Amino acid sequence: MTIFSNYPDSDGFFGDYGGQYVSETLMPLITELNELFHNEIASPDFHQELAYYREHYIGRPSPLYHARRLSDYCGGAAIYFKRDELNHTGSHKINNCIGQILLARKMGKSRIIAETGAGQHGVATATVCALFGLSCTVYMGAKDIERQKANVYRMRLLGATVIPVSAGTATLKDAMNEALRDWVTHVDSTYYLIGTAAGPHPYPKMVRTFQAIIGDEVKTQSMARFGRLPDTLVACIGGGSNAIGLFSPFLDEPDVALIGVEAAGKGLETGEHAASLSKGSFGILHGNSTYIIQDSQGQIGHTHSISAGLDYPGIGPEHSFLNDKKRVYYDSCTDADALAAFQLCAQYEGIIPALEPSHALGFVLRYAPQKPTDHIIVMNLCGRGDKDIHTVAEALNITLV
Repeated sequence: MTIFSNYPDSDGFFGDYGGQYVSETLMPLITELNELFHNEIASPDFHQELAYYREHYIGRPSPLYHARRLSDYCGGAAIYFKRDELNHTGSHKINNCIGQILLARKMGKSRIIAETGAGQHGVATATVCALFGLSCTVYMGAKDIERQKANVYRMRLLGATVIPVSAGTATLKDAMNEALRDWVTHVDSTYYLIGTAAGPHPYPKMVRTFQAIIGDEVKTQSMARFGRLPDTLVACIGGGSNAIGLFSPFLDEPDVALIGVEAAGKGLETGEHAASLSKGSFGILHGNSTYIIQDSQGQIGHTHSISAGLDYPGIGPEHSFLNDKKRVYYDSCTDADALAAFQLCAQYEGIIPALEPSHALGFVLRYAPQKPTDHIIVMNLCGRGDKDIHTVAEALNITLV
């Protein structure tokens, strides 16, 4: 029997996936970060400081909310939302940023860089940099800047420099490429605060560790509320940070079904999607080996999703491992179904979700009617949707007054 909590190994591999595929320039810093991370995670003082900011700055724990009207609409399982969109900055991203910024300060780094797609990680990074008085530079694809203008303004308001990236598809992949180039050039002064559960080791493990607060709270809240664990957990998947945060405390609980939902875009058969596990293959991207969307020559393929945060041609290495081991079932949701879920959630629950978790909800709306009424589904509502109002309005041909 596989003990999933034993992974990654000491070299940062989840089975065949992970590792440290970076330039020699970065290896001393990566080694230093790995040692510091493991030392701090074993330190009660670090956990005490982290707990302080989680409670008094982020606003944790986030509620476990029964979506009664959506449950009645589906006519099957009871649907609960883990409401991480209520965190300070409006998404789960702050959970990871507050942990990593504490490490960066201990390393004596004065300059923080980050990549962002939907802008939520950029906002969270800019927020913690403002909190601690550190310089912040955020790389963002030009296409994403256009569809996430509100978050760009928020980052700049918080004091960050936002650098547009026009190369390639001008989305998250390209922003991460530029951030890595910056890091190599300014390695002595700069800390790269990666937002997703990808990148060279120890980043996937660090992000999982700091995001696991989501699943830890769900465990505690479920036992208090139901007297048992949920039957099914569901989360959207781009790089995979919110999903691994929800899933990781349950990986060694075989009776709890875990489901990740990728972006099917205009349909998996069209090639206009961002479903790395469904349509990708083994490769190396951004410092780790994983499933990626690529052509027969190994060139990174074009991706599409209405959600900027899911528009990425790879996935975190732990998700690739969990897919191969069949511990997590990975499905997908199209733009159209995510848009429908976005509207239903607003109209039935008075909650406007981000387009990212709208993909998870699109799956839940198909899945819940197949289950009995005593079946409990917990879905991670990992971001709020005010950032996506203009994108949704455009997709629905609605003119905003």
